[in-house]
Order: sequence, then structure tokens, then C-alpha cells
Amino acid sequence: MGQTIIEKIFAARTSDPVEPGRIIWLELDARTARDFGGANVVKHLEREYADDPVADPAKTFFTFDCVVPANTIPYANNQQICRDFARKHDVRLYDVDMGIGSHVVIEKGLVVPGTTLVGTDSHLNILGAVGAFGQGMGDQDIAFTFKTGKTWFEVPPTLRVTVKGRLEPPLTPKDLNLAILGQIGSTGGLGYSMEFYGEVIEEMGIAGRITLASQATEMGAVIAMLPPNRDVLDYCRERSGREIEPILADDNAEYVKNLEIDITNLKPMVSRPGAPHDVVEAGAVKGVRVDSVFFGSCTNGRLEDLEVAASILRGKRVAPHVMAKVVPATREVYGDLLKKGLLDVFYEAGVIVSNPGCGGCASGQIGMTGKGEVQVSTSNRNFRGKQGAGDTYLAGPAVAAVSALAGEITSP
Repeated sequence: MGQTIIEKIFAARTSDPVEPGRIIWLELDARTARDFGGANVVKHLEREYADDPVADPAKTFFTFDCVVPANTIPYANNQQICRDFARKHDVRLYDVDMGIGSHVVIEKGLVVPGTTLVGTDSHLNILGAVGAFGQGMGDQDIAFTFKTGKTWFEVPPTLRVTVKGRLEPPLTPKDLNLAILGQIGSTGGLGYSMEFYGEVIEEMGIAGRITLASQATEMGAVIAMLPPNRDVLDYCRERSGREIEPILADDNAEYVKNLEIDITNLKPMVSRPGAPHDVVEAGAVKGVRVDSVFFGSCTNGRLEDLEVAASILRGKRVAPHVMAKVVPATREVYGDLLKKGLLDVFYEAGVIVSNPGCGGCASGQIGMTGKGEVQVSTSNRNFRGKQGAGDTYLAGPAVAAVSALAGEITSP
């Protein structure tokens, strides 16, 4: 029997038999800790492995993205604990100016198709966007990977998803993402590695693939794997400086299930407050008054996402009662906004643009809501309290932008 993508990646990095349900020892190409949880990783390392805490500094990284810059003394202390440890052990640290870690490791070529990385970020499975394996784990587990360069993992079964149809403007990859989430629910991918196929997947650039892969967690999946297309391979080759061969599933690979999603008549979608999988067409909640709009997060913080928003906002202003905010995913994205004149577009539209990072997905950062506040957000989670005490509707950048202009939820 042939192998799926994740089975092939695992087989190349373990001597154990790779079959669904088996627990293997997995060699890691990289391991990371972010500012959230990073200090605890350091404490575990210094307590358990004080003499030799890092197996391979060249494959070990810190990324700061949750609370950047630190807005409380405890967070500042935790970040400095990581800085001190990194300097002492010659570990690379991407500080508070660099942006979301899962994006940074792609931009810097630290992960490419077929590689493996784990860290303290629950959305590190976003790396499936480039055909790599990523996974979030607890601080004790990550401390172990710093010390040993490996981790144990149960090989998941694979669910194959075929998407029929294409995305035409004003639809965005987030609408596809929400449509799938609405169809399969929060447990439809539970315990699976999901593989995505179809013309729309093949045509997607890295930004769209990141959007799709980023909500595998909300589907209950281990990871969403997207077979790399030529653009992805060229991008990763340029960023990493090495030749890359894609890891593709065998024709006779075994799937636990085959699922078909037809988006032929797809409309712009939103997720109602409290549950990411409570998905309806944007038109179904048209007219709900909006107090704030957030553009950003690991799901929709790339240049392409913000270009969609800017194209709608250009020459206009958001409704007087709406506070709109943009948080680019990375410093590189922020620089592109500057070079392309999009900061001017947002400024003239009455939008606040902040430094790169996770934004409202992290407590105390731009994009949080107060009690009674209604927000439209391009992020990936809207559980009660996740982005504050208010009510958050999830949407793509097009829905978010037209809603900001109208002052109420609107379909583009």
C-alpha cells in the first residue's frame, strides 16, 4: 500500500514503522518556542538539562509574536528570560519586531516542503501550507525537543478532501475555509491529517494556502497538508537557498475517508460569535451593527489579504462609529505595505495600522473587544473571551472591509 504525504514525511525521519495509529520517534528539522510558553520551556531546560540543554542550536529558535512589544512586566520578564537563554546557548531569536512565528519560519526558509518543526504555537500546523509538518505542543514537550532534537508522535490517518469549483472575486480563501469548517464542523477532521486537492487548491498562492491550513485546528485536525505547486516550490527554494523536491502522496495511498466539497455556488461567509464552525452566508446576518473590524492574524495577515481590504477601502472612509485595525503578520508584510503605498490607503480610510504580530488573538493586543462590542475579525477563533468580552464574527478580508465601510455586516 502507498503512503500519504504525512506518512512519507514521517518515514524519512524515523526508523520506526510508519502506519496510522503507531507511535514513532520523529527526528525534527527545527523546534521553536514563542514568547507565550517560551519562559517555561527555558525553566524546564535549566532544571532538567542544565549541563547541556540544546541538542543543535542551529535548528533551535525563539519567535516572539503574542504580546509584542511586551505590555506587562511579567511578559517583559518572560521575553527577557528567553533572550538571555538564547544568547547563552547561541540560539537564534526572532524578537518582537519580526511578527508571527509560523510565518517567519516560512519566510526565512527554516521550513520547506517535507521538513518537520514543532513549537509552543497551537497553529504551527499552518506549515502544511507549504507541505511541511508543523505541530504545537506543551512547554515540557518542547523543552524535550530542544534537548534531544526529536519527539514522539502518533501517526494519524489521512482524510482526503477534494474541492470542486473555483474562487472568483469577491470570494477569498477564507470563504472556502469557512465553508469547509461549516460543512464538517469542529470535529470533522478530528485526529486526521487532511490532504486538499482540486483546481482551486492548485491555483492558490502561499497566502491562500496559509489561510486554509491555519484553521485545521478548528476542524479538529492534526494538520492540513496542501501538495506544493510550482510557486510554492520556487518561493521555498529562493528563501532557503536549497533545491527542494515536493513530498506527494502515492497514487495508491490509503485514506480513512474521501470528502468532496463543491464551492460552485459559494457566497461570502461569516462565522457567528462563539463557535468558528457556526458558519452562515454573510447575507444571513446582514445589518448587524459593527463596532470594530480587525484585519490580521496568522490566518489573514499576509500582503495578499491586506491588498483585498485596501482595494475596497481605497478612496473611502470607514463608518464614523467603527474602529478598524490592521496588524500585518510579519515585518516583511509591513514593509510591503509601506512600499506599495497601502499604509496611506489605510490611513486615509481611518484605519489604525499596528506593528506586526498576532494582534487580537493574544490578550491585551490590538483587536481585543469590550463587553457589548461587536467585531468582524479575519482571525481564526471567536470563542467567548478569546478576543475579549465582546462578540466576534469571523470573516474574510472582503467581508470585513465592506462591513467596516457600512458600519454593519455586509456581503461584498
